[in-house]
Amino acid sequence: MMRGYRVAVVGATGVVGTTMLELLRERRFPASEIVPFATERSAGRELDGGLVVRALGGEADLGGFDLALFSAGAATSREWAPRFVEAGATVVDNSSAWRRDPSIPLVVSDVNPHALERHRGLIANPNCSTMQLLVALAPIHRRAGLERLIVSTYQSVSGTGKKAVDELEAQTRADLSGGEAPAPEVYPEPIAFNVIGAAGNFADGDDHTDEERKMMFETRKILEDESIGVAVTCVRVPVRVCHSEAVNLQTREPLSAEEARELLAGAPGVIVEDVPTPLRAAGRDEVFVGRIRRDESHPRALSMWVVSDNLRKGAATNAVQIAEVLIERGLLDRRASVAA
Repeated sequence: MMRGYRVAVVGATGVVGTTMLELLRERRFPASEIVPFATERSAGRELDGGLVVRALGGEADLGGFDLALFSAGAATSREWAPRFVEAGATVVDNSSAWRRDPSIPLVVSDVNPHALERHRGLIANPNCSTMQLLVALAPIHRRAGLERLIVSTYQSVSGTGKKAVDELEAQTRADLSGGEAPAPEVYPEPIAFNVIGAAGNFADGDDHTDEERKMMFETRKILEDESIGVAVTCVRVPVRVCHSEAVNLQTREPLSAEEARELLAGAPGVIVEDVPTPLRAAGRDEVFVGRIRRDESHPRALSMWVVSDNLRKGAATNAVQIAEVLIERGLLDRRASVAA
């Protein structure tokens, strides 16, 4: 009989943390107890399902947890994830804090679960845009090899957080009613009825945003191939939920559009349809792929359109799926015995 696991969800009141709690219930995760953590101002708040938020602070009791799912930002993860690990938990972190550390596995559950074998208590969840991209591209890479990728993202505002969703809705209501839209606070320009051609932030001296750099680095790390050329443009669009991506890929070996379509139709976590849209993909855990076609400018190039719910598969679902794989492979129990 499978034992119950004591689970902490850090950042439980944010859009991803809330989704993590929903998924733990939906997927009937074998938890004996789920404890939500957030900031001091959320302490004592009762969430759907009757869970009461605990403050993550100096007096927080971290003992006795088997698993901690983090979605509270990089600064919080850097400070608190090692503390949970030291207390005996396995941490699956959704922030950018640990992704570049070569000793930390960066895992997409249906792409490279083998990387979990070498975890030492801390596992990184990739960026949401990278996540859906690699679910779609890993089967092609295994069959024909990827030589070069050109990706343009169309990223929803929920990827920035609840304040960004609120900003989109407030500006949209004002524009449609003929009123004056509130000034942008989350983004540098209004997002309602607009497209911002640089999603993310620019580091000093860099002409790529951090979102673009994440996709470039993470693609190579997860696929374990530093030779893949990756060009990315990340764009923010006025969509609540779901990221979309226009993908042009060049393979090392010949692969027809028909072969790629058949390959993806049989891949785990992928649904192939003619033209996926964010509205149809919202609330789903799969990655939707369509518009699979030959690129007539190159004999080994294909183009496709990839859509997925960035809050679910792009973040929360993958974190829970990683935990499920850890249990299936006995890695969570192994970690607990080592900690004991």
